Amino acid sequence: MKIVIFAGGVGTRLWPLSRESLPKQFEKVVDNKSTIQLTADRLLPAFKPSDIYISTNTQYVKIVQRQLQSIPPENIIGEPVMRDVGPAVGLISAILSKDFGNEPFAILWSDHLVRNEEKFRKILLLCEEVIKEQTDKIVFIAQKPRFASENLGWIEYQGLEFKKEEIKFYGFDSLKYRPDLKTAETFFRSGKHAWNLGYFVTTPNFLFGKYRQFVPAMYEKLLLIRKDWGSKKWDKTLSEIYPSFEKISFDNAILERLERNEAYVVSEELRWSDIGAWEALKEALQKSPNDNVTYGKVFIKDSQDSLIYNYNGKQLVATIDLKGMIVINTDDAILVCRKNSIPKIKKMVEGFKGTDKEYLT
Repeated sequence: MKIVIFAGGVGTRLWPLSRESLPKQFEKVVDNKSTIQLTADRLLPAFKPSDIYISTNTQYVKIVQRQLQSIPPENIIGEPVMRDVGPAVGLISAILSKDFGNEPFAILWSDHLVRNEEKFRKILLLCEEVIKEQTDKIVFIAQKPRFASENLGWIEYQGLEFKKEEIKFYGFDSLKYRPDLKTAETFFRSGKHAWNLGYFVTTPNFLFGKYRQFVPAMYEKLLLIRKDWGSKKWDKTLSEIYPSFEKISFDNAILERLERNEAYVVSEELRWSDIGAWEALKEALQKSPNDNVTYGKVFIKDSQDSLIYNYNGKQLVATIDLKGMIVINTDDAILVCRKNSIPKIKKMVEGFKGTDKEYLT
């Protein structure tokens, strides 16, 4: 099976650590490793480095090569411009359909934590077995919800279809991205909804066929790009055609249009966390909500439920009487805010554009 790790986002909600020049997935946030390194590590030894592909932006290719030196350089695919996830997944499915049409492949994301790594690898391998037998299906790998999140996508599943070992494969019903709190609470209580992680296993031919069915104009352009994959024309063709794609999410382009009988859902406790924002990183690393989570030279007194990360090795960050706070210290910027103010970070950083603070973005 081939594994594709997507690593092209910027991650503004992890500012001031995450910048356009060095996004969150390449910064050391856990165990002195970046999340893309942790994502690749958790696949080994079940999968060979030669079977792992990285989808990123061209400006990050060299960073990926430095951080993932075991991955063959030809497996690191850089998009010339950002065009949202719809075209990005389409590009990968086009490339892999040329070389590995009916071979199972999985899509993963580079900015997540999965603490139950052994179970995660086992599920991937079992999904591979299912897709080998049913090449016209897709298996979603979901996380049993821990709370009623309105910041994540949800997937609704139906009755049990079959089991492989102790892992249950359910029927697929529907997807809902970032519901309001009331709806999220209903989902949480239902017993038939899970967090949609964006992880799935299918075949390149099946997925690429969905582009032909649902977004034919994009499909035709992807065919032109695919034709030159592996040739000397590749870079030129990609740089000429890819920027012309409309920006569209993968959910809107493909997933929301799937038929129920085309997919299965695995919902398990993976100890998964999306650390796309500081409060999410704290939730992933804390043992209890009142715990403080720290990194670097930090001294805490009479503080609780706070995250203090210090990336400046020459300075000490000391806190007194903090509660529910985020403090991030880097070489050129310091962020101090309440946990519930994290959503304002993105708008603030966007406001730096066109000002004397643009260099901080």
